[in-house]
Amino acid sequence: MKLEINNVRKSFGTKQVLKGVSLTAESGKAFGLLGRNGAGKTTSIRILMDVFPADSGEVLFDGKPIDYSKIQFGYLPEERGLYPKKKIIDQLIYFAQLKGLSHRDAAASADYWLERLGMTEYRSKRLDTLSKGNQQKIQLITALAHDPQIVILDEPFSGLDPVNAMLLKDVVKEEIAKGKIVLFSSHQMNYIEEFCDSIAILNDGQIVLSGDLRTIKRNYPRNRLLVRSEQQEEIKAALGSCCTEDDNGALLITLQSPAEKQAVMQNLTDRFDIDEIKVFEPSLNDIFVEYAGAQK
Repeated sequence: MKLEINNVRKSFGTKQVLKGVSLTAESGKAFGLLGRNGAGKTTSIRILMDVFPADSGEVLFDGKPIDYSKIQFGYLPEERGLYPKKKIIDQLIYFAQLKGLSHRDAAASADYWLERLGMTEYRSKRLDTLSKGNQQKIQLITALAHDPQIVILDEPFSGLDPVNAMLLKDVVKEEIAKGKIVLFSSHQMNYIEEFCDSIAILNDGQIVLSGDLRTIKRNYPRNRLLVRSEQQEEIKAALGSCCTEDDNGALLITLQSPAEKQAVMQNLTDRFDIDEIKVFEPSLNDIFVEYAGAQK
């Protein structure tokens, strides 16, 4: 399956929010949609889900205009949207029925997901009696219970402790392995970097960078080495101004040319006790700050 947004534009009054956005997400892979607040992520997602129409452009599924009567979306919103005073199982069945499941199938799916996420004991409780993290897990069930082809997760790890974050990671990996299209929107770059094969960065309503994340990283100049050693002070003294320390305490050595890296690495390992040495690649956070750090 392939989901495409082609040259989508959207304005609200005199404010142009999207300025010709195009992106492609494929099944069996996770896609990261990134951007600062106000960059256009939420508007793109709402157009993608047919919440409101674009002014121009198109949404395609497998090369054809998407048929929303046949393609199911599962959406985990950043702002949660369940009923705090209602019983959890009643809500889960209700939302699954809205997506086309029979009452029997909705109940069976809800119970499966409650067990999968370790929430069976809360089945008959009101939502507002749960912790924030457990409410997040119930919200996730509403996004997955109807077995959608396309899953959109907006800040999915918000409020989760490390144990529940690990559980959610496993669930997301299972959905990707089933061949679904999974789209992430998050400010937690470590999760995007862990899951997503491809990314698109929005800035002021335009895509400023998109593509395969590994390729993007490898296209950066490979003229820096990252070094960790118990002799870092001696290395800095030996190399002078080309050697600096990053925020994590590792050394960054800037070479005059990428062609020098093998010789420099050999020289360092011969002269010093080196724990780690490798070509430095920017993190997704570094890339995000570079491309989205300043709104236009």
